[in-house]
Amino acid sequence: MIMKSIEDLIKKATELKSEGLSEGQISEELNVSRETVTWLLTHAERATLPGPKDISVDWSMIGRSAYRLSHIAQALSEMIFDLLDEKELDIDMVVGVALSGVPLASMVANHMGVGLAVYMPTKQMASQDVKPHGNLSTNFADVNGRECVIVDDVITSGRTLEEAVAYLDDHGAKTNVIAVLIDKRGVDSIAGVPVCSLLKVIRVN
Repeated sequence: MIMKSIEDLIKKATELKSEGLSEGQISEELNVSRETVTWLLTHAERATLPGPKDISVDWSMIGRSAYRLSHIAQALSEMIFDLLDEKELDIDMVVGVALSGVPLASMVANHMGVGLAVYMPTKQMASQDVKPHGNLSTNFADVNGRECVIVDDVITSGRTLEEAVAYLDDHGAKTNVIAVLIDKRGVDSIAGVPVCSLLKVIRVN
């Protein structure tokens, strides 16, 4: 489904909610903030409150093709190498942020010839029994003692990446670069880590 209007976003958010996804998971699927998801699910149809300042990003025309995704990953890898050279830093691990960052991260890791780890952020956790917290998937590489680049698809609020940097720091890893397809905040760094993006959104209002 290619979303072309607010009505499409409302419909998709409602469908995902009915399928049992949390607001954090819906924000991941629609590439909008959790505040925007709340608005779509509660206020949008009644227009009782103005919507949050946000931009919905649909990069599915890239994501649905491994060929296209591979070329995007190659371009992002070159940008990462340039930033590492500029900062005189190195990496030996790519950490993909689940869910949408993982396919891109795996291709970036392949292009760069380094290991692959996968971080599951708090927003992907749906447990009602305990307070959720992010973690690394044990099916991929360990990060202890590694120099890392975190790869994700979109920066919206930056909270997920701040969380990932803190987690890696707590688990013996050093994050040298954050790399994304699209930066909706237009930032140079997150949690003190330099950011490189293929597209940067700069608000003028």
